[in-house]
Amino acid sequence: MTHHTVLAPAADSEYWVRYYAVTVDRSPWATVRSAIGRFDTDDGGPARDRFAVDLGCGAGRDARALLRAGWRVLAIDREPAAIAALENGLARRPAAEARDACRRPGRVSIPRCDLVNASLSLPFLSPNAFWSTWAMVLAALPVGGRVSAMLFGDRDGSADDPDMTCPPPEAIRASLADFEIEDWLDCEEDTETALGEPHHFHRVELVARRTT
Repeated sequence: MTHHTVLAPAADSEYWVRYYAVTVDRSPWATVRSAIGRFDTDDGGPARDRFAVDLGCGAGRDARALLRAGWRVLAIDREPAAIAALENGLARRPAAEARDACRRPGRVSIPRCDLVNASLSLPFLSPNAFWSTWAMVLAALPVGGRVSAMLFGDRDGSADDPDMTCPPPEAIRASLADFEIEDWLDCEEDTETALGEPHHFHRVELVARRTT
């Protein structure tokens, strides 16, 4: 059975601490693996001073994959426990992986970068915050830059929660008018969260490359 993100209020830090303990050693998501591979194909080999922002990094499963691939990484999360989990995870691995690994600015800011990765983090924003943050994500990418993201669609079990954002897949596609969509998966399943809670998931998983 596939386990996905835990659904909990952002203020429920104890809940997130348990989530990070469960997920800290899990493999990176397929979206970030695809993005890394596509950059390698474009450039004919491993990373050369590429820079990624991991937005809502959690315990660092994706950030560590980027670091292992030679990327510089700015990892951002609003939960202090996430940054602590990421730092602890890096401490168990070669020190070279810790390059630019953890930052926790007082306000979210996305600098210009080659890749923005957002794995199951943006749905936990209210609609106004979601779309303004999504616009910031896309604006941070130059031509050739990519976004890898896992979002919730409008048939997700959390779609009625006013503190979350689960847009229709067509709205997500429309926002990517300046991008080539390289990977797109619109899927639904009844399964469990990482902490074993039943949930109906409607996920939109994507990798897109800015073309204009």
